[in-house]
Amino acid sequence: MKKLRKDLLVFAVLIFLSVNATSQKKKSSVAESKTKIEKRKKKKLRLPDIDLSHWKVTIPEGKGKGGAVSVEPPEILDYAMNETLKPFMYNDSVSGALVFHAYPTEATTANTKYSRSELREQMVPGDDNVNWTFAQGGVLKAKMAMDEVSRDKNGKYHKVIILQIHGRLTNEQRDLIGQKDNNAPPILKIYWDKGKIRVKTKVLKSLAATQEGILHEEAWGDDKGHTFEEEVGFGKFYIEVKVTDGKMVVSLNKNEFAVYDDASIRRWGVFENYFKAGNYFQTRDEGAFAKVKIYELQVEH
Repeated sequence: MKKLRKDLLVFAVLIFLSVNATSQKKKSSVAESKTKIEKRKKKKLRLPDIDLSHWKVTIPEGKGKGGAVSVEPPEILDYAMNETLKPFMYNDSVSGALVFHAYPTEATTANTKYSRSELREQMVPGDDNVNWTFAQGGVLKAKMAMDEVSRDKNGKYHKVIILQIHGRLTNEQRDLIGQKDNNAPPILKIYWDKGKIRVKTKVLKSLAATQEGILHEEAWGDDKGHTFEEEVGFGKFYIEVKVTDGKMVVSLNKNEFAVYDDASIRRWGVFENYFKAGNYFQTRDEGAFAKVKIYELQVEH
């Protein structure tokens, strides 16, 4: 009888140890699984490859025409925590992109009726007065995609300007022609246009215009434009803009090129310039909207 009780006790202890070991193994397995899931989640969370220390952003938030809000460095570096910016500029951490959202509002910038969520280059952070000329040159490289965009009443997608080179008058040039601000025309506009990339630039209406005459906005007209053959749709695409003295080259996916080296481009050298990137929405249709993704953005001078 004693031997039986002893055997039963040993058996019970063995069962307890076996159950406990199995339980510990399950706990360890669950812990390992949770760790693996957390690691996978971290791997999936990606941030855009964009240094914002030399960019300010303008969003369609503010009071009335000309009242759009702008945020400069260093405040823009905390865009993810800025409650004003969040609806218009935010991370898509799954795709690793910075999203620029725009829709028609009354808060526009001066000299335009359209809304924008758009970056503006600042060579000196916080200062719009230091810019570059074609003689100094510049290169912009961007990986982008159209995320979402509305359609017009005819079922066609609305247009969005995604990249620009904007001209700027120096203070001396502004005073010379008696203009109230430093604004000059944009020498380059790159559109997402119904799934294709379209480039527009400026041409002189008269090549005989004087050096003072070409400072006036009315001296410049629009060219016929160039549409790249490749259809990018809603997929990623790569754009590079390279500017040198008297020449501008725009390339799409390192495969198609638009080259500008005519008399108008050569005379454009009188202006200062800055790059712009993002979402300059080209409609005021009710209910319209667009979301542009930027994955990579680099500028060199």
